[in-house]
Amino acid sequence: MRVETVLREKFGYDSFRKGQKEIIEDVVTRKNVIGLLPTGAGKSICYQLPAYIMEGSVVVVSPLLSLMEDQVAQLRQIGEKRVIAFNSFRTFEEKRYAIAHLHTFKFIFVSPEMLQYDRFAHALARLKVALFVVDEAHCISQWGHEFRTDYMKIKDCLQQIGYPPVLALTATATKEVLHDITVSLGLQNVAYHLHSIDRPNIAIKVEHLRGMEEKKERLYELVQQLQGPGIIYCSSRVLSEQLAEALKEKGMDGVEAYHGGMEHEKRMLIQQQFMKDQLSIISSTSAFGMGVNKPNIRFVIHVQYPTNMEAYLQEIGRAGRDGKNSIAILLSTPLDDEVPLAMVKEELPTKAQVRQLYTMLMKANDTTMEALEMYCTRMIGLDEAKWRFLTYQLELLGVIVDSAVQKNKLNEDTFHRICTIIESRVQHKLRNLYGMKEWLHTETCRREAYLRIFGETVENRPVNCCDRCGINLTAYERTDEGKVSSLFSWPEELRQLFRIEGMGDS
Repeated sequence: MRVETVLREKFGYDSFRKGQKEIIEDVVTRKNVIGLLPTGAGKSICYQLPAYIMEGSVVVVSPLLSLMEDQVAQLRQIGEKRVIAFNSFRTFEEKRYAIAHLHTFKFIFVSPEMLQYDRFAHALARLKVALFVVDEAHCISQWGHEFRTDYMKIKDCLQQIGYPPVLALTATATKEVLHDITVSLGLQNVAYHLHSIDRPNIAIKVEHLRGMEEKKERLYELVQQLQGPGIIYCSSRVLSEQLAEALKEKGMDGVEAYHGGMEHEKRMLIQQQFMKDQLSIISSTSAFGMGVNKPNIRFVIHVQYPTNMEAYLQEIGRAGRDGKNSIAILLSTPLDDEVPLAMVKEELPTKAQVRQLYTMLMKANDTTMEALEMYCTRMIGLDEAKWRFLTYQLELLGVIVDSAVQKNKLNEDTFHRICTIIESRVQHKLRNLYGMKEWLHTETCRREAYLRIFGETVENRPVNCCDRCGINLTAYERTDEGKVSSLFSWPEELRQLFRIEGMGDS
């Protein structure tokens, strides 16, 4: 069957976007493929379409619950019922049912952590897997800004299920990260489809201000001036809530905060309201983004700058997915450097925490890994990400084998090796951070400057390029279009979202 026929009959499109067809043709011929397409370029079609040509199930490793649920919803909208998201939010009974009936699903979305769940892994090994997809593949890189150790274990899963064809997809990756993805997955004979990360329809602007109060006043001016919908990115949960409340106090309608500290149901509700144009502005941490495939976002404002250019491009790439003119504005002050620097240093365990962990492991006798994790969280201050990082390193060094601690390996050599790895990671992150800071103060074209990091050049400079080249802000000012539609009460909205019948108001 021709891929154009499937595109038209299953998805209702007459033509492919740039880069899609070439990736799909290599996938259906069972090649290993790494695809780099800009944000909003339609990466999901690159595995959804081949599923209707290839025999077997398509397994999609996805990093966020919201991203999985969005992809599941997209497939159900075209009438596909053989789809499931397998993640930590499923109840025990739901997981057991899914595992028992895994062979009935065409699309299986799974978090990288759930790949380590033995019962799921064994059920997966019994399936005919037509294609194994790693979405947001930059997460797999040891240098990636979303580094999670469970991504490093995907290679083991591929071995267990017989090395099906692999499709790794990302929107931002340097040559170093692309190489790391290839090696980490153990891919051979890879077909690379690398397209420009440039989004010419997004104008880039950096404004240098004197302090936080001036920054807030400028934010309020921009939000009132610019055509929405829009996203405001903050560095902390507290600030995202403060800014949302301040905008409401100034008379702005359709504004809500969003961050990882909220209950799952509330986050889903806010996301759905934004998708339906019932909210016009989201004040958020970086938790809001993946899985938000909203075409008409007109602006993205950064109140603090991210720790690296990859994260910045991912976040501004949520704007203008419909191809229309949009703008990304970053507000900067001399005091901003402290926040991203603290974030970099906080991402990995300290030497003191590693020493405390070693001391605790030496004293542990017949203690489960779950109990050890709970103890480390309370007594050492390790969050889940740091715990996973350290246990992964300990497994690589043979200190932890089959969830058992090998105390003879708890020596100064392994301690110093882990500390060296941590220091290497911190230094790499700091180099990325300093690169981001240099970009903020560049005196040349900002588009040229960030494309240079990814080995690219500007092919077609847009009229509204960046603040260094010149931007006409009137092109992005508010019009009567895009007004916020009326909001339901939250119980009614939950009924719409979860299709819950008979839920009374409170």
